[in-house]
Amino acid sequence: MSTPGEVRDAGLQPERTRLAWRRTTLACSVVAVLALRQVLRGSGRPVEVAGAALTALIWLAFLWVAHRRIRALAARPPRVLGPRSALAVVACTVALAVFAVAVII
Repeated sequence: MSTPGEVRDAGLQPERTRLAWRRTTLACSVVAVLALRQVLRGSGRPVEVAGAALTALIWLAFLWVAHRRIRALAARPPRVLGPRSALAVVACTVALAVFAVAVII
């Protein structure tokens, strides 16, 4: 058990978390590319074009948040993920899921 004045050794946890963010960013990129591919193969209606544009914007927002988090984890000691960043990640993930369902239907 640690005492109040003792500095916590994070060990490899920040590295594992950084790698998890990279994997999630890669998965998000693949999903965005597949969604855009599906839209581009469609009829090119304005709704599809708007969906492609929104997917690209959400993907860029997710990349921005993920990059900031990866850089924050490189600091010693790693900074805690703030509530605004967490909300942004959740919003991007939910929006991409909604767009994926909309593209499939």
